[in-house]
Amino acid sequence: MNLLKKYLGIVWMLLAPTIIAFLFLQANDKIAAATVANKTNTILQWSIILVIFIPITTGLFIFGKYAWNNEYEE
Repeated sequence: MNLLKKYLGIVWMLLAPTIIAFLFLQANDKIAAATVANKTNTILQWSIILVIFIPITTGLFIFGKYAWNNEYEE
């Protein structure tokens, strides 16, 4: 079980920056596709989404780092 936790730590550490990169790509695409009238709302919505998810993915990365370093051994 500890080996599974350790390797899932690597998965979580790789998943965190991947999620952030995907969110930034999606934000860029949606803002570029927005009309002039909706551009301000789209920028506001995506900035709120990014502000919420960056700390969540940071926590996911830290959790993965602790799992990789066997900090959760019993």
